[in-house]
Amino acid sequence: MKSRLTYDQINDVIKEINKAVISKYKILHQPKKSMNSVTRNLYHRFIDEETKDTKGRYFIVEADIKEFTTLKADKKFHVLLNILRHCRRLSEVRGGGLTRYVIT
Repeated sequence: MKSRLTYDQINDVIKEINKAVISKYKILHQPKKSMNSVTRNLYHRFIDEETKDTKGRYFIVEADIKEFTTLKADKKFHVLLNILRHCRRLSEVRGGGLTRYVIT
């Protein structure tokens, strides 16, 4: 679609996004008593990022991408997100100064 990306590059980004989603929701489903302070801070950040539009849906933000993957949120990454939005694999929910990428 844009900037001559190959299917392998797109699939690699999808795998990295899936890793970020799995890591995030593993923390959210973990019992609070078993969390250390760093994990508890992440847990509270995840809860604060959730809105009524994203309630019950899997989503990530750019901070999750930086935290759990080796991807950089550069122009190429945003082009890939645009391709995934075009294919209806992701949708954007904006609000509160954050852009949430909802997995559809």
